Amino acid sequence: MNTAQNLATAQRGRWAVAGLFFLNGFLVGSWAPQIPELATRLAIRESTLGILILVFGLGAMSFMPLSGVLMSRYGSRRVGLGFACACVFALLAVVSAPNVPLVAIAMFFFGGVVGAMDVAMNSNAVAVEKKLSRAIMSSSHGFWSLGGFVGGGLGGLIIQNFGAFAHAVSVTIALAIMLVLAARYVIDDKHPEASKQKKPMRLPRIASVYLVGAVALFAMIPEGAILDWGALYLRNELGVSIATAGLGFALFAGAMAVLRFVGDRVRNRFGAVQTMRISCLIAAAGIFVAGLSPWAWLVIASFAVAGVGIANIVPIAFSAAGNQPGISASTGMSVVTTIGYSGILLAPSAIGFAAEHVGFSWVYIALSVPLIVVCACAELVRAADFQPDRQIAGPEMI
Repeated sequence: MNTAQNLATAQRGRWAVAGLFFLNGFLVGSWAPQIPELATRLAIRESTLGILILVFGLGAMSFMPLSGVLMSRYGSRRVGLGFACACVFALLAVVSAPNVPLVAIAMFFFGGVVGAMDVAMNSNAVAVEKKLSRAIMSSSHGFWSLGGFVGGGLGGLIIQNFGAFAHAVSVTIALAIMLVLAARYVIDDKHPEASKQKKPMRLPRIASVYLVGAVALFAMIPEGAILDWGALYLRNELGVSIATAGLGFALFAGAMAVLRFVGDRVRNRFGAVQTMRISCLIAAAGIFVAGLSPWAWLVIASFAVAGVGIANIVPIAFSAAGNQPGISASTGMSVVTTIGYSGILLAPSAIGFAAEHVGFSWVYIALSVPLIVVCACAELVRAADFQPDRQIAGPEMI
């Protein structure tokens, strides 16, 4: 295959992996407006809902390392598409479960397949970056945020007018269509581990990859707080409708999408470290004001500002993970995503317990602190500033 054919394959793979990011984000965004409805249907308090969200996180944390192991043998394409197939039915399984124990089982499955797909699609994005010889990670996450914006925005309206089950069925159909359209063009990355003599599985001994994981962890705790509790905060403490409550996450995800589509260019101009520092300060200010505000419109606007800041923090951390010297991209990505997503998956359960006692306002004020910590540790993501090979790079695109 000549250079032009390789480039064409990589470009199609770029849009295919963007489709996977959109699919995953659409599913997560569709879940956000379902959370208050789940609590109402099961007649449970915030503490019980927090346990269910914890189960979701435990599923993801269990499946993420498994995704890394499978990718070392089969590559990110086969693993990503396999878990994407399972994701198609995940939300419907949760909404169809009639009681708390069955919901807990469905939540474990939901979290597991979403988390495993996330690791695989991020690894596939790193493979596309290497084939195109330029960064695409921020804009790939932009498609995730765009999916979250569409899923969250439409979800509240559909649930309000047609009910939670009808919404879950429509999401299942939409996900199946997206997967069929994207699957054919996802690139097949052959990892070097698969062709070598198999070695015992062990954790990497490079400290930097764990520190990058800690950066992702502290950045993703506030993101998880807005995803899982933003709608409940707006509905229960500020008294808005379910459709308006869904706008909180929708505008947060929409703001992230816009900034992520320009994030690769911003990073190329200012560098990963400086971009990380500025992003953290903006995010901290947004989430701090969201906690202080007595007005729903200002909380929603502040969530959008937080989205502007958070937009490029995680993509930079993931790009740094995939470019760590001395370890494969799949290993680095598996470690950092597992550590990082514990913030977005496990921390919200603790937030639920805290909010039941002190309210969500104080919780959001406190969550601005981890972002300041990430700002101070921004030097850890310098590995994200890799130099592309301009001789084989194709035309600039999103």
